[in-house]
Formats: sequence, C-alpha cells, structure tokens
Amino acid sequence: MTFDTSTRPEHIQGILSSLDRYNPETVTIFQDYVQQQCENRTYDSLANLALLKLYQFNPHLTRDETITNILVKALTVFPSADFGLCLHLLPANALTEPPIDPFAEAVLKLFSLSRLLEACEYRDFWMTLDSDDLYADLVTDCAGFEELIRLRIASTIAQSNREITRELLEGWLNLVGDGFDSFVKGSCGWAIEGDVVKIPLNKENEAKTTVTRENVKFDQFQRVIKRAYEQPA
Repeated sequence: MTFDTSTRPEHIQGILSSLDRYNPETVTIFQDYVQQQCENRTYDSLANLALLKLYQFNPHLTRDETITNILVKALTVFPSADFGLCLHLLPANALTEPPIDPFAEAVLKLFSLSRLLEACEYRDFWMTLDSDDLYADLVTDCAGFEELIRLRIASTIAQSNREITRELLEGWLNLVGDGFDSFVKGSCGWAIEGDVVKIPLNKENEAKTTVTRENVKFDQFQRVIKRAYEQPA
C-alpha cells in the first residue's frame, strides 16, 4: 500500500469524499497537504492526484514547485505506478524534448530517475542523482528522500533474493562502511556474514514447489479406450 488512510487528516478525507475535490478553493488546502507530506515522510496518492486534476481544470492556479514535489514523493513509492499516473495529469509540454522551460526540464530530470528505478539500474540512479545540482534542488523539500529510496530498493531486493554480495549491495544503496552496516542491520534487519548479506526468508523470496494436477473424468478414459478398439470402416 502506498498510503495508510488511517493517517489521512479528517478534513482531507472529507474533501476527497465529496464534490469539494473539484472545487478550486481547495487547491491551497491540497498544496499545504503536499508540503506536510514532504516534511513528515508520509504519502497520499489519492490527494496528490486530486490536486493535479484540479490543476488541469484550473491552470492559472498551478504551482510548479508543488508539482515537482508530488513527482518526487511518487518516486519514493516505486515500483508502484504512481509516478506514471502523475505524469499523465501534467500538461503535454511538460515532457517536451528539449525542454522549453525550467519546469519542463525539472520534469524530464525526475522522469529520467523514474526510468532508472523501474529498470533496477540503482547504481546509475545514484550516479545520476549526484551528477547535477538541479537534482539536489528538486528533492530538497522531501525529507529523508535518499533513505526512503533505499528502503524501497531494499524491499525490491528482498522479494527476489536470499543473499547478495556486499559490494553489489553497496553500489545499489550508495552506502559504504558503517553507514552501510547500520542501514542493512538496523533498517532492513538483514545479517552481514563476511562479504555476503543474508536476507531473511519471506513469502516472496521463498522457493515454492508447484504441483500441476489434471482433472480427468472416468468417462473421458472410457471414450478413449472404446475408440482404441473400434475397427476402421
């Protein structure tokens, strides 16, 4: 789940559950809520999409900074489809290459990060993130951005691996030394044995035996045997 609705403020829930979600006067409320998500490390996909929809209907109320913050927050819940959903609610010129304005450039930068995460190119993701000061400016409002990304990377790794080499995982998490040990042991609950990181068994990485059974009724066998004894005309 990308969001626990039990933590959604009551006034936001009230807006989303009524026709007020289409009221332009709620734009400022949603914008403040996006800022709150950035500060508190929470995420509310439904509310953010509702705000982007309001921007579609009321372009004059659009705030570029809020849109980029929504996209940055959507990155922190990959591999969900939220980032793509947000992109489809943006103006068509937002993904123009080459970018026509600073906003389009920012969207394209975040889009490139999204593609690297989707392709599991984690080492390239960190290298790209550190390659341009614009990336740092885009994620600065999102508290704990790098940690949130590392947690999602670790979650994805745990779905398909029981162990992984330390060197490879260091590159994927962009951590070394004590910082790596602290994150792997403390945040992930994994064990480090020499140059190998051991990942506990879970329902995703557990090897499962698949038994295929065919349900064939007796009368089907009877017809087959009968035809075997039939003489050709």
